[in-house]
Amino acid sequence: MIRIVIAEDQQLLLGALGALLDLEEDMTVVGKAGNGEELLALVKQEQPDICLLDIEMPVMTGLEAAEHLKDNSCKVIILTTFARPGYFERARKAEVGGYLLKDSPSEDLAQSIRQIMKGKRMYSPELIDLAFAEENPLTKREKEVLQLLIEGKTTKAIAKELFLSNGTVRNYISVILDKLEVDNRLEAVAKAQEKGWLK
Repeated sequence: MIRIVIAEDQQLLLGALGALLDLEEDMTVVGKAGNGEELLALVKQEQPDICLLDIEMPVMTGLEAAEHLKDNSCKVIILTTFARPGYFERARKAEVGGYLLKDSPSEDLAQSIRQIMKGKRMYSPELIDLAFAEENPLTKREKEVLQLLIEGKTTKAIAKELFLSNGTVRNYISVILDKLEVDNRLEAVAKAQEKGWLK
């Protein structure tokens, strides 16, 4: 029997998913959570085979929970309505077993769960196409500079930390803004985070 835990903040969907999967002869839903934090507690308690996670949840998102579960024996499947390349990239780095769109038919989900239990990875084709549509334009050094900007460091502090001159850091920031086609540091940070280009 495949033991499943589901995390989804929309109660109606949570109930429907649970009911559908319980109809499968070889599956049983052993726990339901409204956010990633509740899910992690359930995983400890129930030791499920599969964790089905929504991405957008309060307290802790599905992606954050997936990152926590990376070394856990429970296989993670992300269910999402969001076909964003940054999300897919993060999910892949968290080594999730599946990344599927919520509007897939329920029999596809059950089939994917069985395949993932056999050690296969299942990704919605639309998400794969999207992931390869946009390459990360930032170099390793530009990502470092941007990461330090996120931490709220000044140009001077970044220069000190990376052993560069203030002018060089300013040049990096200017190149980053050009590459990301944005007008300021805040927009650069927001865009790079959304696209998953900082991981």
